Amino acid sequence: MITFKQVSKQYEDGTKAVANANFTIDKGEFFVLIGPSGCGKTTTLKMINRLILPTAGEIFINDVNTSKVNIDQLRWNIGYVLQQIALFPHMTVAANIAIVPELKGWDRDKTNARVDELLSLVGLDPEIYRHRLPTDLSGGQQQRVGVARALAADPDILLMDEPFSALDPVVRASLQKDIKALQQNIKKTIVFVTHDMEEAKFLGDRIGMMEDGHVLQIGTVQELIENPASPSVTRFLRHSDGVEQTSMPTVGSILTPIEDSEYVTSGEHQSKNELQFVLSNDNQLKDVQYLGKSIEHYQTINDSDTLEQTYHQLEQCPFPALPVIKGDKCIGVVSYQNLAKLAIQPALHHA
Repeated sequence: MITFKQVSKQYEDGTKAVANANFTIDKGEFFVLIGPSGCGKTTTLKMINRLILPTAGEIFINDVNTSKVNIDQLRWNIGYVLQQIALFPHMTVAANIAIVPELKGWDRDKTNARVDELLSLVGLDPEIYRHRLPTDLSGGQQQRVGVARALAADPDILLMDEPFSALDPVVRASLQKDIKALQQNIKKTIVFVTHDMEEAKFLGDRIGMMEDGHVLQIGTVQELIENPASPSVTRFLRHSDGVEQTSMPTVGSILTPIEDSEYVTSGEHQSKNELQFVLSNDNQLKDVQYLGKSIEHYQTINDSDTLEQTYHQLEQCPFPALPVIKGDKCIGVVSYQNLAKLAIQPALHHA
């Protein structure tokens, strides 16, 4: 989807912001760039939409060299969310979200429908919020509008540059949970910059660790912990929560397989539970039902998520179990019972 080939950025004063970056971000992936201040992560992000131009190398999106694409066409297909949301203060929420659709020539009905759809998607009631000004919103609500605006023209790619770092911890945690749930619904390719390892571990399918302009290692949380590519990676992981980490089991190692789960309805296997995860013949999650009624936007969990992440997601869920997803298929179910078998629940309470 997005490929960096021998990409470097050096400024006129000699500063080398990015050095020889070579990596690929897969379609539909939530990819996190992390590292200390000045490591080159934001520069790397901004080279994707050509806010910053590389001094060497090439960047491809869907095998097309971005330097050969009309700049407006390129950026219309790339949503962009900043730490400072930069909503236009004199324009309503609806008008802020509608900017790109109107530039693309959408008619009014289509634009209004898209605005309402996106406000609902980010958890803001259109009837309440579409006519408000940005000054009438909290910081968290403004950031939700920023996400909606970035998605307005239905781009394939969403760039997010430390979007939650200025928010208080409670709002930040809520938005992290919401953007993860949103991604499971919209399936965009997201490139997310942060300096917070806990945020990276919670959100990222894969994490790219950077230092001094170099991409040190790319992998899942488990891969980084079990096979760090350098002492710098180990140091950064250890520093992220103050303790040395060795091996971290994932939810994939403790789940209940779909054929053994009391919550799964698939083919001839019919669940009698109040909560049911309905699967297609090829094990894709088709529906989640409670007492026979469908539940929209039900949270799922990735098979590579850690047990600590699993525990916290179960805490946030009003139901006792979560479907575990690998790729686009459900491979099992996890509940508090799975965690209790490892006797980790008390430890996590005190983590």
